[in-house]
Amino acid sequence: MPFIIETCTAQHIGDRDEQQDRVGLFAHPARKGALLAVVADGMGGHTGGALAAEQVVHSARTNFISSALEPGEIRDILAGSINDAHAAIRLAHLTSEQEPHSTACLLIVHHGRADWAHCGDSRVYHFRSGQLIAKTWDHSHVMNLVKQGYLTEAQAAEHPQKNLLISCLGDEEPPQIEFGNATPLAEGDSFLLCTDGLWGYFSDQELAEVLATHAPRAAAELLVQGARERAAGHGDNVSFVILRVKYVAEERPVPPWRRKPPNAAAPTPGH
Repeated sequence: MPFIIETCTAQHIGDRDEQQDRVGLFAHPARKGALLAVVADGMGGHTGGALAAEQVVHSARTNFISSALEPGEIRDILAGSINDAHAAIRLAHLTSEQEPHSTACLLIVHHGRADWAHCGDSRVYHFRSGQLIAKTWDHSHVMNLVKQGYLTEAQAAEHPQKNLLISCLGDEEPPQIEFGNATPLAEGDSFLLCTDGLWGYFSDQELAEVLATHAPRAAAELLVQGARERAAGHGDNVSFVILRVKYVAEERPVPPWRRKPPNAAAPTPGH
């Protein structure tokens, strides 16, 4: 059965002086139905973080639209986009006094499936009919402690070093890149790519319920409103992309002998 992808992007500056996040949503110029979603959280002084995040979006879009999107090359596109952005950010660091860094989340919808990659603490969530199917693990100090069993996720959320990253784009070390996929796409699938300015204020179940019960635009409005209320005047930049799979009824062609012109008389039964 054919499907459509409903999408929405959203941003809010929060209580910061500058919006250093960037988001992108792009259709492939040649491959019908193929989409790229990108979220990047920039860090690094005045304008530096914004430029780093912008480079993530630029590298991802360039690699995406220049590729034929053959199934076997999707992971290379994702990894190449992150590594290209990392190299450009490192070059900016060498040629200026700034120290720009960025996270990266990329997701490509193609051939009836979704593939994603990330580095840093911006996240990709996959929900299906209100249930969490998968989410990325942050490249952070506290999430390493969670993996090792020293902290729960609830304890990590309150940890004083919760924002300490162990990998991001622009560091001296190459970025750690993690991959995931959903195949095949199904009715009720929703994907959320977001910065910590959003996920830091919601439980996984809250996010799942909002995306399951509201269209992407309405869900985005509720999430921004909720993040602002819970931030209580101390909120970070908020940026995210929502994608939702919706099946559409397939129209079957009507044979010519079943078609009747308007006001046509019923055929006379034969003898």
